[in-house]
Amino acid sequence: MVKNKNKVKAIKKTNSSECFVEDLLKKADIQINGERPWDIQVHSPEVYDRVLATANLGLGEAYMDGLWDCENLDQFFDKVLAAKLDQEISYSKLMMHHIRFKVLNLQTKKRAWQVGEQHYDLGNDFYKLMLDSRMTYTCGYWKDADNLEDAQVAKLDLICRKLQLKPGMRVLDIGCGWGSLMAYAAENYGVHCVGVTISKEQADYAQKKYPHLNLEFRLQDYREVDEPFDRIVSVGMFEHVGRKNFRLYMKVVERCLKDHGLFLLHTIGKNVVHTSPDPWVDRYIFPNGDLPAVSQVTDAASGLFVMEDFHNFGADYDKTLMAWHENFEKAWPEFESQLGERFYRMWRYYLLSCAGAFRARDIQLWQFVFAKNGIRGGYDRVV
Repeated sequence: MVKNKNKVKAIKKTNSSECFVEDLLKKADIQINGERPWDIQVHSPEVYDRVLATANLGLGEAYMDGLWDCENLDQFFDKVLAAKLDQEISYSKLMMHHIRFKVLNLQTKKRAWQVGEQHYDLGNDFYKLMLDSRMTYTCGYWKDADNLEDAQVAKLDLICRKLQLKPGMRVLDIGCGWGSLMAYAAENYGVHCVGVTISKEQADYAQKKYPHLNLEFRLQDYREVDEPFDRIVSVGMFEHVGRKNFRLYMKVVERCLKDHGLFLLHTIGKNVVHTSPDPWVDRYIFPNGDLPAVSQVTDAASGLFVMEDFHNFGADYDKTLMAWHENFEKAWPEFESQLGERFYRMWRYYLLSCAGAFRARDIQLWQFVFAKNGIRGGYDRVV
């Protein structure tokens, strides 16, 4: 009799959770087991309790476990985030996650290498097939482009023009990736570049690919750099710095930038200051990542720089991620036996959920241009 009573209670709890989630999704025009490409197909009632207990962590892990599917995940997340459904539930079980980012410095010199090992060192062969030919793992600039290759070249050239590069300049690239920006700048603008990265795979690849160019790649934490540069650039790395280190990061840039130099910061950002990183992304994709809000960037730069330019083209990341996803799907048969179904579902969830978030304008992509003392006469804006 006791077992039967417990079973009844469990069924009622599941039904209650299902009804709550069903009503919540209706606000975003999403149906459970519906026929539209953004509707979700639930294969186990366990999904509902996971979602209500741990939000996107539970939702993402349930997807990785094959407990639910959706034909167009990007559309699903666009609708969920545009309707702000993530703000309608309080997740007490995630309290420790929030406290960790609020209290602890999760991006110390020792911890900084973790994201390189877990994410960026996944394998150069894998990224070669997902990215463009230059291996540019940041948002493309699609203003006058209709394909990934052209969008990435446009982004690289946009950065070079914003930095007003001239032959002979010495440029520091903080978080240089596989060296696409450094190589483009050296080839087209005649500059000497030094790049630092915490990814062994990236450093090895870049050193072997560009021995003919005036480039230097270092496996080094940004905090250890202390030498003068005419220009400093950081593309898609500030997301790994962490709120406890934003000011320190800016001080490192300030001490390394010559008095009349320019600093361009390209970063993903969030709309609200007092929020914690997505728990699923933190666990499976970018450990210890921490998106800044605009005010956090400007506060960190206060008294060190004059902000000469600000440019938001976050909607372009939607197109970039969808292009990466298309390439990933085409290349997957080459990695299926090595990486497995759970990785496939994890990576698909990562690319498409992020595409939906940018489409919903839930997260942004910013480029800041800073100068130490401002530019007399003003900065000639480039778009």
